[in-house]
Amino acid sequence: MASKEVLSKIKVIVFIAVLIFLDLLTKNLASNNLKYGLSNETFFPFVDFLLIYNSGIAFGIFNDQGIYASYFLLILTLLICSYLIWLIYKEKDFKKKIALSFITGGAFGNILDRINDGKVTDFLHLKLMDFSFFVFNLADLFITIGAILIIYFEIIYKIKDEQRDKTS
Repeated sequence: MASKEVLSKIKVIVFIAVLIFLDLLTKNLASNNLKYGLSNETFFPFVDFLLIYNSGIAFGIFNDQGIYASYFLLILTLLICSYLIWLIYKEKDFKKKIALSFITGGAFGNILDRINDGKVTDFLHLKLMDFSFFVFNLADLFITIGAILIIYFEIIYKIKDEQRDKTS
C-alpha cells in the first residue's frame, strides 16, 4: 500500500517537472526565434506568435510597476506554490493531484522565468479576426487547464454525491 502511494507521489513530481521543462523550453525558443512585438502568423486558427515580456500578472495587470512590484509578485507566487504543494500532498484523489499539478507546474514555470529578469515571457497571441484577446505562454495554459479540471472534478463529484444521497 505504501509503495503505491510513493509511486503516485513520484509520478506527480515527474509530471510537474515535465510541465516546467516544456514551459521553459518554449519560452527559450520564443525568445531566441521571435522578434519582440512583431506578430507572426501561425498554422493555428486563432493563435499567432507574438513575443512580449510581462512584468505584471495575468492580462498585464500591474505590468511595468517596478522591481518591487515584481518581487512582491514573485513572493506571492512562491507562497501560492507552497500552498499548492501542500494541497497535492494532502489530496487522496489522483485526478485532483494531476489537476493541482498542472497549476503548480505552470506557476513554477512562471516563477523561474520571473526570477531571471523580473518578467515573464509570453508568446502565444489569442485573437479572433482583428480582435486581440491576450498573449500567454504554456505555463498560463497549464494553470488554466488545472483550474478547469478542478472545477470539473468538483462538479462531477458533487453530482455523484447527490445521486448517491438520493439512492440511500
